[in-house]
Amino acid sequence: MNLPPMDVAARLPKLRAALDESGCQALLVTNLTNVRYLTGFTGSAGLLLVLPDRLVFATDGRYETQSAQQFSASAVEAEFRIGNPQAQREALSGAAGSVAKLGLEAGNVTWAAQRTYASEWFPEAELVPTTGLVERLRRTKDDGEVARIAEAARIADAALAATLPGLKDKPTEVEFGLALDFEIRRLGAAGNSFETIVASGPNGAKPHHRPSHRTIEAGELIVLDFGALVDGYCSDMTRTVSVGQPRSDRLLRMVEVVEAAQAAGVAAVRPGVATKEVDQVCRDTIAGLEADWRTAFVHGTGHGVGLDIHEAPSVGTTSADTLQVGDVVTRLGNDEIETSDDLGAAVRRHQPGEKVDVVYQRGNDRRTATVTLGSRPAGTG
Repeated sequence: MNLPPMDVAARLPKLRAALDESGCQALLVTNLTNVRYLTGFTGSAGLLLVLPDRLVFATDGRYETQSAQQFSASAVEAEFRIGNPQAQREALSGAAGSVAKLGLEAGNVTWAAQRTYASEWFPEAELVPTTGLVERLRRTKDDGEVARIAEAARIADAALAATLPGLKDKPTEVEFGLALDFEIRRLGAAGNSFETIVASGPNGAKPHHRPSHRTIEAGELIVLDFGALVDGYCSDMTRTVSVGQPRSDRLLRMVEVVEAAQAAGVAAVRPGVATKEVDQVCRDTIAGLEADWRTAFVHGTGHGVGLDIHEAPSVGTTSADTLQVGDVVTRLGNDEIETSDDLGAAVRRHQPGEKVDVVYQRGNDRRTATVTLGSRPAGTG
C-alpha cells in the first residue's frame, strides 16, 4: 500500500496559534484521536501537554518504545515522561508549573477528571474549558489524509464486489456481514471503521439495524452500511442491493427518488454553502417527487469523515456548519441497486464506487470535485 506522507509536524504550530484566541497559554490533550493527529502516536494511553515552546508526552511503560518510534517517524520533537499515573501527574504538573491558564478539552474531560486536575494535578493554574481546538484543524484534510480515506473507500468497494455473488446462496444477514468484513481485512484494511450493517427486507427501514439470522430472500432490497480503516482513516459507504429483480415497482421508485435527491445535493456542494442548505435541497427534491415521503427522511444527509467515522462538518437540518476548502463529507442515501446476473435481471441506476465530495485548493484555484473510487463490481450488470 503506497500512500503519500502526511506533514504531522506542521500541525502543532497551527494549534499553538489558536491557543491565544481560546484564552489559554497551554493545552492538555486527552483525546487520543487528537493525540494521534498531532503526533502520530497510536497507543491506548497517553497525555500530551502543548506548551508555547515545549511538548511533553506522558504514558506508561507499555508504550515507551512505540511512542519514541512514532514521534520520530512523524518528525515531532517532545519530552517523554514514562511511568505510572502518579509519575505522569508529577511530570506534567511540573512542566505546567509556570502556566497561568491551562486549557482542557471540555468534550473529553469528565467532571470527576476536571476536579482531580484542579485539585491535584494543576492547583496553581486556572483551568479553561476549550471546545474543538484540534478538531477544527482536523476538519481540513491534506492530500495525505484524502489519499488514506480514498484507499479505505476503494478497499470497501472492492470487498463488496467480491462478496456480492454470495447472495445467490441465500445467506443470513450475519453470514453476509461476516463475509464482507473478512474481505475488507483480506484486501489490506486494518479493520472496519464501524460495525457493518446488513438490513434485508423490512429490516431496511431501520437505519442502524444490527445483522440478524434472517435469511436474505430473492426480490428484496438489502441495505448495506460499512467501511474500512486505513492508517487510522475511515471510509463510510451505504449501498442498497437487490437479490434478482426487485419484486415491486415501488422499490424501484424509491431508488429513483433517492438518486435524484442525492444528485441535487451533490450539485449544491461548493465552498461557502451552509451544509443545512445542502440537506434541505435533498429533502425538497424528495418532497417534490413524492410528497408523502417527506417524513420518511429520518436521517441526516451526510457528515465529515477522517480519523473518526463522524467528524465536522455535519450535513443536516440543524447543522450550523458551512462548507470550506478541505472538507471531506459523505453522501448518505441508498443510491444504487445491484443484482447478481445469476439471480435475475440487474438494475443499475447509479455509478458504483464510493463517492467522496472534496472541496480543495490547487494554487489559487478553489475547486469542488466528486471523487469516484473503485470500478463496476464483478458479477453485476
